[in-house]
Amino acid sequence: MVARAHTVAFLGVEARPVEVQCAVTPGLPAFNVVGLPDKAVSESKERVRAALSGIGVAIPPQRITINLSPADLPKAGSHYDLPIALSLMAALGIVPQDEVDGHVSMGELSLDGSIRAVAGALPAAVAAAAQDRGLICPADCGPEAAWVGAAEILAPSTVIALVNHFAGREALPAPEPGQVSSRRDTADLGDVKGQEMARRAIEVAAAGNHHILLVGEPGCGKSMLARRMTGIMPAMAPEEALEVAMIYSLADIPGSKEDAGGICRERPYREVHQTVSDAGLIGGGKTAKPGAISLAHRGVLFMDELPEFNRNTLEQLRQPMETGEITLGRAAAHVTYPARFLLAAAMNPCRCGFLADAGRACSRAPKCGADYRSKISGPLMDRFDIRIEVPPIPADVMALPSHGESTARVGRRVADARGAQSERLGDSRANSELEGEVLDKFAIPDAPGQMFLQEAAEKFRYTARGYHRILRLARTIADLEGSIAVGKPHVAEAIGYRRMLG
Repeated sequence: MVARAHTVAFLGVEARPVEVQCAVTPGLPAFNVVGLPDKAVSESKERVRAALSGIGVAIPPQRITINLSPADLPKAGSHYDLPIALSLMAALGIVPQDEVDGHVSMGELSLDGSIRAVAGALPAAVAAAAQDRGLICPADCGPEAAWVGAAEILAPSTVIALVNHFAGREALPAPEPGQVSSRRDTADLGDVKGQEMARRAIEVAAAGNHHILLVGEPGCGKSMLARRMTGIMPAMAPEEALEVAMIYSLADIPGSKEDAGGICRERPYREVHQTVSDAGLIGGGKTAKPGAISLAHRGVLFMDELPEFNRNTLEQLRQPMETGEITLGRAAAHVTYPARFLLAAAMNPCRCGFLADAGRACSRAPKCGADYRSKISGPLMDRFDIRIEVPPIPADVMALPSHGESTARVGRRVADARGAQSERLGDSRANSELEGEVLDKFAIPDAPGQMFLQEAAEKFRYTARGYHRILRLARTIADLEGSIAVGKPHVAEAIGYRRMLG
């Protein structure tokens, strides 16, 4: 007799169904796991043996074969422990096969029979609902999985509690979904003194999800501005929050204890250091984990001192900045993660940082500035919708109290602009995602604006990408003003943000 249990294998945010088959046959005692298991899956037999022994289940001295089907799909992770144990117990008649067959299961077993939390409960629950099955997951993962209301969730803390539930001796309570939170960054945009042009630029960037590059001397406020961008962006829509939660579930990034299993509608903010590896930025590694660009999905990715990053690492940003997703090629499969982030980058005008200050600039000025900026390739620079210089703050401005607009006030304008975009498109897309017929329908300027744009395109020799990015940017500026039509002033401001620096 072959008993079966069901689980999933993760390829990006996709959870593919895996059938765990168990056969107990006569022969020399053995316990084999086949079906392209990695080291963690191969070692599960020892954890399963000890966990079942801990609850009084003696494994018979026979040949036990576990097959993970489809056999040509790589299996990785400790979440296969529980489905392997369930298929074995079903083969031994300890739990009913129909109950096991009606659920997708996942969980790591401790040697004492307790079930430890694993990554990916939320996408696993989505996959279980798609298969019209329930989900069995560790108790700590229950609040996260319960967000998928279409699937029955069983969240036992031990194997014996699950056995008792199947036997009807003690029913497991249904877990409650975690809390919905909309935590906002406590740093206020009003703390930034001066920098009216840069403040306007980040408002436009946040309103349309446009990539922005801030260039200025050290200490002029570039990092302060970038770190306040998520505060002026509206909370994520429910479907966006679910997308982000699935990525974080797969990345197994723990939240605070009070937020365990919860969904946060605040847009994510990620900041990476210049020493970040390719896998840390775009994703990868042995198990193809999501990188910073995916962890910043629907939020902001901040990269300070952009030219100091490895050149090859920076070039890998080009595709996700354009398409909103990243595909990682592996020998057995291709893994795709969403990466619809807003890139906020900052850099000094040169390595010493004081190119425009003759009293402090190095002896190689202005050549040092050109050499420093040349570390960023033309195609990558072309993907920044907004490129703006941030001037140093005068001493008399620093002496005055802050009087700029607060995060709340700017955030209301950004939210209104995003609302106009959602109403126009009927979904959660931002203006930076407009393309094709939709771009032509909603972003083409009026006649004076069109003529002005054509003259600028001929003068500055814009690429096709640059031309379309100006259209998207002008549409966002019009939305901030509440204008239905895109006019010449909107185009002029957009062109000003696309000027070459230095």
